[in-house]
Amino acid sequence: MKVKARYFAAVREIVGKSEEDFDLPDGTTVHSLLNILSSKYGEPLRSYIFPRRAGELSPNLNLLLDGKNVAMMDGVETILYEGCVFAIIPPVGGGALMGSSRTRL
Repeated sequence: MKVKARYFAAVREIVGKSEEDFDLPDGTTVHSLLNILSSKYGEPLRSYIFPRRAGELSPNLNLLLDGKNVAMMDGVETILYEGCVFAIIPPVGGGALMGSSRTRL
């Protein structure tokens, strides 16, 4: 089955592209695709996706399947399907605007 993977922010920098297509066997899960990506791109991506012991997934990543967070489905055991778009979105930080006039109380 054909699956598109999209990468954002730090993940895009690690893999050197914004998206790519995969031809995967039916029944492939999100976790299996993450392992495929980790093998393909090596330690930099592996340590970013699985920074904790025993291959535990980073809690800061947003993993989307056709725009829906897989945490609201079956998590990393969510099964991918023909034509789906899988996205890895790292956390995004923010801060105060320059010259902000807010005062802490």
